[in-house]
Amino acid sequence: MENKNIWVVCGPTASGKTALAIDLAKRLGAEILSADSRQVYRELNIGVARPEPEELNTITHHFIATISIHEPYSAGRYAREARAFLNQYFENHNHLILCGGTGLYIRALLEGIDRDPVNPVLQEDLNIRLEKEGLPALASELRRLSPALAAQTDLQNPQRVIRAMGWSLSGEQSRETEPLPANWKIRKLAPYLSREQLYERINQRGDLMMHKGLWDEAEALFPFRNLQALQTVGYRELFDCMEGKINRQEAIEKIKQHSRNYAKRQLTWFRRDESIHWLKDVRPEAWPGEWNLRP
Repeated sequence: MENKNIWVVCGPTASGKTALAIDLAKRLGAEILSADSRQVYRELNIGVARPEPEELNTITHHFIATISIHEPYSAGRYAREARAFLNQYFENHNHLILCGGTGLYIRALLEGIDRDPVNPVLQEDLNIRLEKEGLPALASELRRLSPALAAQTDLQNPQRVIRAMGWSLSGEQSRETEPLPANWKIRKLAPYLSREQLYERINQRGDLMMHKGLWDEAEALFPFRNLQALQTVGYRELFDCMEGKINRQEAIEKIKQHSRNYAKRQLTWFRRDESIHWLKDVRPEAWPGEWNLRP
């Protein structure tokens, strides 16, 4: 596929990514592919700052509210499914906006990712079998289950045999994803805010989420609070409040604090990427001229 363009809108939480992505999508006649590890869940809305219904209706979004919190999800699965989506999408489009703050998901899609780790429970079972049955027995079973995978595995290395067995038994024999085609043009941009501006927006968002009904949303999810998908800022703190560990005001302040901490980690991640253009002015007329987006 020739002349394919991916515009990556990234950066920390509350920095204005959604508005920027929607504006860019309108200008390019493009759709938006989300790269957010929490907005993908159907049950999470207010607490993950899912785009408003009018925003979702303005531009077609993908990978938002598509799976349940009860399903396992990972960067590897995201990369595989998003890559399959891109191959289909680019049959009829030349531009796509990839928008989100989950740096690992963005990197997995753009650069490829190794197989996901083996499920810890399955790995422990295989370790027990290794002790009881020995390495030759497991290597022999791997050859039977997946000759192709066995051919790629050092069958004299117990840990590599266990890892390959785990992939095979879980039905995930080809989990790697490759980098995107070299002829697809990738541009990365992120809204720039001072630390003070960003933290003020985060604090305001925390209050707004509570006003919009985050407490009720968290209360409905409380029975499932131990799920991995709910170990998320905005929900954990309210669950603690519901369990009587902290009061409501303390929970709100912790949501703001933990959101600021998360934003700081996101900034550290994205600042390592020297190909990102940090935009102090998000108007296209202020962007690099070679991007050809000036009115």
